[in-house]
Amino acid sequence: MAEDLLRDFDPFDIFDAEAARLDRFFSGLDESAWQRPSRCAGWSVRDVLAHLAGEEMYNHACLNGTVQELMTRLTVEGVAGFNEFNEWCVRQRRGLPVEEVLEEWRAENGETRRRMRDLGPDALLDTMAGPYPNGRQAFHYDSEYATHADDVGVPVTDEEADDRTLWRVAVGRFVLAEQEAKVQVEQTAEYIWVAVNGTTASMSYADFVEATVGRLPASHGLDPRVASALRCLA
Repeated sequence: MAEDLLRDFDPFDIFDAEAARLDRFFSGLDESAWQRPSRCAGWSVRDVLAHLAGEEMYNHACLNGTVQELMTRLTVEGVAGFNEFNEWCVRQRRGLPVEEVLEEWRAENGETRRRMRDLGPDALLDTMAGPYPNGRQAFHYDSEYATHADDVGVPVTDEEADDRTLWRVAVGRFVLAEQEAKVQVEQTAEYIWVAVNGTTASMSYADFVEATVGRLPASHGLDPRVASALRCLA
């Protein structure tokens, strides 16, 4: 079963670890560092923080069972879809002191993580896709936080890197299975083998993770059909 891919990992511990990693990094930045471009097209490091702070509106709506109310509010604001929501969140915070945005994110995300841990993995959250298990939702947040940490250049120690890659591979494989993606994935001790409509490729664990979150550069040379099929978390 797809769920077996995740059984060795605690999504709430991972969420805490990734949030702490981002907090340590953000806390040490000066003005020039905040203005550096990130891997997210058109976004600076500061914009990534604003995105993380703003999306807590959605995270809290999931916890509060008020997703439809949030969607109605966003419609009034002229915001449709997640991409527009993300850009709207960033725009809303560009005129604020970065310290204020950082504190907003710390407080709001801290509440999200606490409440999700208290609920436990099997509780159902209200999401845009309908009721969804809290533990699985936490894994999605884990992936997003790890991806955005990489987007802004947060360092990861050698001691952490292997375990971090392993859970990200597991989450990527789980989400591909959950979405019934038309891709076959086999994990060996050394690499990931994939097949899409007769096209096959093998790649490192790290490259597989980058492909699942849409961050594998075109220069990698992976067949675009395979890259498209693997993208499931971004």
